[in-house]
Amino acid sequence: MWRGIYRALVVIGVLCSSAWANCPAWSPERMQVEITALDDQLGRWDEAYYRLGNSPIDDELYDSLLQQLQDWRRCVGAVEEDTRPLPVGKVPHPVAHTGLRKLRNSRAVEQWMQGRHDLWVQPKVDGVAVTLVYRQGVLVNAISRGDGQKGENWLEKVKAIPAIPNVLPEVTANLVLQGELFLMVNDHHQQTQGGINARSKVAGMMMRHPRTAQLEQLGLFVWAWPDGPPTMAERVQQLAAMGFTLPQQYSQPVTTLAEVEQWRAAWYSGPLPFVTDGVVIHQGQEPQGRYWQAKPNDWAAAWKYPPVQQVARVTDVEFAIGRTGKIAVMLRLDPVRMDDKWIRRVNVGSLALWQKWDIVPGDHIAISLMGHGIPHLKQVVWREVTRATPIAPKPEDYHALSCFTLQPRCRQQFLARLVWLSSSNGLNINGLNKAGWQVLVDQGLVNNLLDWLELTPEQLSAVPSLGAKRAQALYQQFRLARRQPFERWPIALGVPISPLQSATLQNWSQLQQMTLAQWQELAGMGAQKARKVQEFLQHPTFLALVQTLQQHHISGFETVPDRAEPLGDAFAN
Repeated sequence: MWRGIYRALVVIGVLCSSAWANCPAWSPERMQVEITALDDQLGRWDEAYYRLGNSPIDDELYDSLLQQLQDWRRCVGAVEEDTRPLPVGKVPHPVAHTGLRKLRNSRAVEQWMQGRHDLWVQPKVDGVAVTLVYRQGVLVNAISRGDGQKGENWLEKVKAIPAIPNVLPEVTANLVLQGELFLMVNDHHQQTQGGINARSKVAGMMMRHPRTAQLEQLGLFVWAWPDGPPTMAERVQQLAAMGFTLPQQYSQPVTTLAEVEQWRAAWYSGPLPFVTDGVVIHQGQEPQGRYWQAKPNDWAAAWKYPPVQQVARVTDVEFAIGRTGKIAVMLRLDPVRMDDKWIRRVNVGSLALWQKWDIVPGDHIAISLMGHGIPHLKQVVWREVTRATPIAPKPEDYHALSCFTLQPRCRQQFLARLVWLSSSNGLNINGLNKAGWQVLVDQGLVNNLLDWLELTPEQLSAVPSLGAKRAQALYQQFRLARRQPFERWPIALGVPISPLQSATLQNWSQLQQMTLAQWQELAGMGAQKARKVQEFLQHPTFLALVQTLQQHHISGFETVPDRAEPLGDAFAN
């Protein structure tokens, strides 16, 4: 019943939400439509979770969308708590379940620890909270968390959990324990395995009406003993004597931030018998149970692990056309923070994949971080009611031989060709990147892939952003590029061959006369690739480039038949 507590606190969290500073520029009518639609969807998920015991959406994604709903409500001036009815139950807790303040980073943890003493750190077990009531050592009640004040009667199901003793031998006093029902696992590594949806599995077992054998898979981590022994050391020792051994095994005294970080890292990466989502730092001494309230207490705080996934709202869809005509799709996002970095965009992949996902601005997507911290699109979790699909480029307009000149709809691919030509893969023109090419194109100096061959120092000096010194340096780079060996030119112009294959080529005449069989004699060249190379070399657009190079007397492109090396010699063993 953790969601009830979350809702009670979400208004506090929204005060520092970035969404409040960036309310959608919608009409009041649309805002209300979107709020109602998201509220209804959350209600359907609540119904599945609370009534049926299953969760159609991961917990962290639900939390993000609930936060989005509250952000939108605040945008229209509605700051009241979410009033969606919750199945809180009718059984009162003898001691209220308090919430946990969430600390965002190590600095917040250090500040919270200042001035406190007798501190302990425990894993934040990911499960479902419960109250156990023992009278003279006999389990007489088990209550779900509910809203922290009242919950459901879970006694019969808790009695079927072998990990929870029904009788505490040698215990004659009445006592109340609060803890986490969790899914028992073997050597669970949180960092690599994630949450495995353990919380929802536990909730499902406890909320379904029939009692099943699956309850034997559950364990209990006691994290509070209201009105128990005065110190943490005494509490965990006595709990272990009663059979609740986990708190003693996984409670460590700490005095510094470094010690908290050490245990947090160890439990995040090491094997544990339960799923966790962070650590909890406890102050050893606690107030009497009668003072506990269903809100965040001030004697314990949580420092959660980096989220495995988060919800981000798509603000724009961008299409990038590469040198070979392939169309890639990038999504721009309202920034979200993951693993100490701000994520502002995510790559979808190909145009066909984007069309399959059907993602438009306003959609809410789940993203995770792959290797090296690269954002990865996982799924679409929510679509706004009002949707408009962007106009995408047509795949048939772009291919390996399109856009060698600056034509309508060609700017992206044309610039990509120029960048490739000047890169270390091509002619290695130092000091000229995409931004530099954009300047030359915008000034009308480069409208063809080889127009730069004709630029003069005076023309370059007239470019406002260059200046005389940089213009002269760029002109010298162009002169050096003209003298590059022949083998670099085919690759720079986009011929689909590798440097290893190009190294055996000596001049244009040789290329013209090569047969399919001779192309296939080159390393790594199959029949299909050989046909593509021949088609490229024979295309009128490419032949026009060759003619330009011949006019500029570029080495290897001279049309002197008797200088061409015989084909038989070029491929001799």
